[in-house]
Amino acid sequence: MSFFCNNIISRLCCLKPSEQFNREHEPLFADVERQAVNQLIDFFENRSQVNFYEGEPLRALSTLAYSGHFELQRSAAIAFSEVSEADVRPVSRETLDPILYLLQSPDFEVLRSASAALGNLAVDPQNKILIVKIGGLEPLIRQMLSPNKEAQCNAVGCITNLATAEENKSKIAKSGALIPLSRLAKSHDIRVQKNATGALLNMTHSPENRMQLVSAGAVRVLVELLDASDSGVQYYSTTAISNIAVDENSRAHLHQTEPSLVPKLIRLMDEPEANIRCQAALALRNLASDDEYQRNIVINGGLRGLKNMLISNDSYMVLASVACLRNLSIHPGNESALLNSGFLMPLVQLLSSPTTIGISSSNSEDNYVNYGEIACHSVSTLRNLSASSDNTKLLLVEYGILPKIYSCLVNHHTTMLTKSEMTAALAVLALCDTLKEPILSSGFLEVLIPLTHATFIDVVGNSAAAIGNLSASVSDYSVFISNWYEPEGGLQLYLQNFLSSEGEPTFLQIGVWTILQLVESGNEELMKLIKSHDTIPGLLKKINTDYTANSQYNQIGDLNGGSTYNPNPGNESYYQVAALIQQVFKSLDLEL
Repeated sequence: MSFFCNNIISRLCCLKPSEQFNREHEPLFADVERQAVNQLIDFFENRSQVNFYEGEPLRALSTLAYSGHFELQRSAAIAFSEVSEADVRPVSRETLDPILYLLQSPDFEVLRSASAALGNLAVDPQNKILIVKIGGLEPLIRQMLSPNKEAQCNAVGCITNLATAEENKSKIAKSGALIPLSRLAKSHDIRVQKNATGALLNMTHSPENRMQLVSAGAVRVLVELLDASDSGVQYYSTTAISNIAVDENSRAHLHQTEPSLVPKLIRLMDEPEANIRCQAALALRNLASDDEYQRNIVINGGLRGLKNMLISNDSYMVLASVACLRNLSIHPGNESALLNSGFLMPLVQLLSSPTTIGISSSNSEDNYVNYGEIACHSVSTLRNLSASSDNTKLLLVEYGILPKIYSCLVNHHTTMLTKSEMTAALAVLALCDTLKEPILSSGFLEVLIPLTHATFIDVVGNSAAAIGNLSASVSDYSVFISNWYEPEGGLQLYLQNFLSSEGEPTFLQIGVWTILQLVESGNEELMKLIKSHDTIPGLLKKINTDYTANSQYNQIGDLNGGSTYNPNPGNESYYQVAALIQQVFKSLDLEL
């Protein structure tokens, strides 16, 4: 502090003409300017007690700023720069106007210091908004076009700060700043390059601004910067690409114009910096929202880097990897590669508990924050990989998936979103006849029944689908009998509720399907419980009457091959449900 004050004082003293000089020459400065210089010398000598953003100190600085003399303007710009570096606070337009005036100077030293001052003040949230509101973008854009590297660097740095305010982003995008920012992102000066790339990154947080970036040609620049030697530039450009890839139209543009993008991102997953590896995986995840990219990532060797991240002890890398794997597992063409690369066991292990995901002390607390997301992505990936193969389902059970799903479902701290994914996976596993009895003997029915009363509709539907699949073709139905009334009203209440779900035709479908499986079991005690129930037969009759009358409407999906909860039923007719109800009544020897 004392050093810069002494510097400013020395500079101002040099501007103070000597008595001999005044006698021999016409005065260079107006009286008001000489007075301002003298005042500022006094103010800087008592710097700790002075607020330069208002009152006499600001008027003295403004006098020098609006002067016609470059030396006075340089002193004002340097003073604003040094003061703002040490003291950032909300300021008024009266403070900003002289700084913006200085940005119109043709003198590089004035430009450099004035833009540095504006960049310092732009750290404050209120100042960010005010600077743009009073026209600060235009001189900054003009300064970005300056041949002076220092002026460029400071102008871009200021725009980077301004672009962190949501209110400013669309204004910056429409101001014409994106084209010079894209050009400066290729600068040979690393400071300019890093500031410009950071500014472009800050512009990627809304769909409208991302479209502006694509139109300005920034995407090609960002892809080129993935090979930058500076890790900061790599991180900014990778994160920006990841954000841009959120939009379907942008992904199509990238697919058509940037064939090198996927190989570059895959290489970045081998970088030593964890944050770059994470962003590369997340960028691949966003690209893998499209099936072309899903296949392309695997073909280009992306699984190796993803597996290394998956088995790391960093929860952020684990999360980035498994989020990408989830999207890759959607493509049937990737199933074999994922299975042969040994992903099943580590994915199952990720369902255990937060403490098994990352053990480094630096992020142990974050493990609990990330666990829900990691578990969701992991079990969803496993569900996708096992959907078409009973052998894969059996392998997952061999690896211990059932007790992990059970622990998750009975844990009150588990989020409903995670429980939704877990119950969906269980419904898929329950399609395998070999696994039905192991699942039932593990106590899952007692857990699933209460979940059919949950407030989260996907948990309700998936839990019911799992029960429906478990009810088909098992040798021992004693567990269904023992859970008829308990827990929480048991099977009978769940079935009664689903048969009453007129607003959820898929729930009706699952309820009717499940009753048919229980009736066709041939278990006399179970059939008696259904037949003698107070409301179930009556509800079935009502549904049959309603659905037969409306059989011309296509409302619900295929009932064959097990239950799967789908909030948007398929296009089969009501008649199918009515036909199933008729089968139920025939098996129970009841009349409709």
